[in-house]
Amino acid sequence: MGFWEAIILGIVQGLTEFLPVSSSGHLVVIQSFFKNFSQPGVLFDVTLHLGTVLAVVIYFRKRIIEIFKNGKLLLLVLAATVVTGAIGVVFKDAFERMFSDVRLVGAAFIVTAVILLFAERVKPGTKTEKEMSWLQALFIGLIQGIAIIPGISRSGSTISAGLFVKLDRKFAAEFSFLLSIPAVLGAALLQARHLTKAEFANIDIVVYLAGLLVAAVTGFFCTKLLVNIIQKQKLYIFSIYLLIVGTVVLTVL
Repeated sequence: MGFWEAIILGIVQGLTEFLPVSSSGHLVVIQSFFKNFSQPGVLFDVTLHLGTVLAVVIYFRKRIIEIFKNGKLLLLVLAATVVTGAIGVVFKDAFERMFSDVRLVGAAFIVTAVILLFAERVKPGTKTEKEMSWLQALFIGLIQGIAIIPGISRSGSTISAGLFVKLDRKFAAEFSFLLSIPAVLGAALLQARHLTKAEFANIDIVVYLAGLLVAAVTGFFCTKLLVNIIQKQKLYIFSIYLLIVGTVVLTVL
């Protein structure tokens, strides 16, 4: 993998992580066009996700400080994360194999499109962290775990899950973004732990850092865009896009 490939993938990650179109699915599709693309496990993909987590931390820095002051919200995030983490660990090998199956990604794009369409038909809720229950947090954590499948949008599915349980639209987006922080950090640690010395020695740190920084900058500007789109109830736009892309991937690639 070269420097410019890392830049392209960083832009793709930044554009698609917070838009409900599955960044991991898009990475799989784009990587399939690069000759001899390889990475230890899915380490580079996780590195790009770290870049977008950095964007979340910067964008929601005030909200994150509030989390540590608000014990309930912190515990809700942790509860959801435990469920996601358990799914990720138990099905780790199966999920990693899916990252090489482009046709599965195409099908998952269509599944995400259907989820978004149903979410848009849900009547607006008003619940924030004060009214949110533990069961609702666990449900969203379960959905985030399933969204490890490439092509199933993490942000799209968790935001939709929040809308299904009657969360306020803006809070549903915030909760989804906040959940991404421990989820991605956990995935990064899991990937790094399994690196051999030989694999680590072959990693081009400059290339990895370039991808991370580009993903962070691009992702920062897309965060506000998605919050505005959710509040204006226009998720159906992404459903149309995913139906088209999913169909193309299944029939052409």
